[in-house]
Amino acid sequence: MILPGEKLGLLGGGQLGRMFTVAARTMGYEVVVLDPDPDSPAGALANEHICAAYSDIPALDRLASSCSAVTIEFENVPASSLEHITHAIPVRPGPDAIRIARDRIFEKGTLRNLGLPTTDYLAVQSEDDLDSASSLDIFPAIIKTATLGYDGKGQQIVDDAEGLGKAFTRLDKVPCVLEKKITLKCEISVILARSECGHVETYPVGENRHKDGVLDITIVPARVNDSLAQEADKLARIIAEELNYVGVLAVEFFVDQDDRLLINEIAPRPHNSGHYTLDACITDQFQQQVRTLCGFRPGDTSLAKPAVMMNILGDAWKKGTPDWGTGLKNPGTFLHLYGKKEPRSGRKMGHFTCTGDSLDELIQQTEQLKTRLL
Repeated sequence: MILPGEKLGLLGGGQLGRMFTVAARTMGYEVVVLDPDPDSPAGALANEHICAAYSDIPALDRLASSCSAVTIEFENVPASSLEHITHAIPVRPGPDAIRIARDRIFEKGTLRNLGLPTTDYLAVQSEDDLDSASSLDIFPAIIKTATLGYDGKGQQIVDDAEGLGKAFTRLDKVPCVLEKKITLKCEISVILARSECGHVETYPVGENRHKDGVLDITIVPARVNDSLAQEADKLARIIAEELNYVGVLAVEFFVDQDDRLLINEIAPRPHNSGHYTLDACITDQFQQQVRTLCGFRPGDTSLAKPAVMMNILGDAWKKGTPDWGTGLKNPGTFLHLYGKKEPRSGRKMGHFTCTGDSLDELIQQTEQLKTRLL
């Protein structure tokens, strides 16, 4: 086990890294962040910030030599960098799991090989694959870049083979996945923490609403029937066990009109839909990231009160600094700002979490907050 007082390394310095840093330092650890941004939110709170590219070998060696273990803030760190560090110290989650999660083609193939449900899809890696799509019952569909896409970026809706060809060109003909578009009832997610010894704790299922491809609010507990929630929990646990996963894992699901669960994607890290755990659960997802990285069992994931989490985007600054007092007048509402210096449209700048006894009232309160901020 890695005990408080030792140093933990972090690849990535955004808001997820910032919240990991807060959790780790609160628990008595020192944190060393490697991130190329001199103004990274996590770097501002870390004990040390190595400002370098993720592929910088001397910087990676410096990180590895000074820390007892390393984790990631996001999955798009080069696989070669992770493998380089793994030769020196533990990296959790491991490079194999991260490699699966960062490539949609590899991810969907892995899930299908495990016998798990996903949307119908086709790997589109060259123009030769476009002809295959025309003979499949896959339209209307969504084409997504296989790597580097997030928050709706690198995605386009296509209605037919002709539209697919144009979209593939607009996406610079990089490897993509073509997913059959389905009519959704809702979207949900399961976040879990798994230790090196195989102990697993899952959080309550969250219900997610998106706007323009970006998570808008998360409602917990999700308003789905118990059997569906239990099935989502079961599928997430299967993924973690089959991958021999260590760390915090998020699994996103589509729920179709027939209440069928389809796995959308996995994230090998804390997740935006889990930010409510900071204020509504016994152990938050960032404390779990620290615990599993350091060899401890995951903590209690019990929900203290129902919660609704609302993302705050840079658009809220269009008329100047938002009136934060609007939300904070409510004693059950919590504000988290990420320390980003430049608010931009669509950029995640922080979040509110509203807690209480009635989900309907919390959703209404969140909608009122959005109206006042925007």
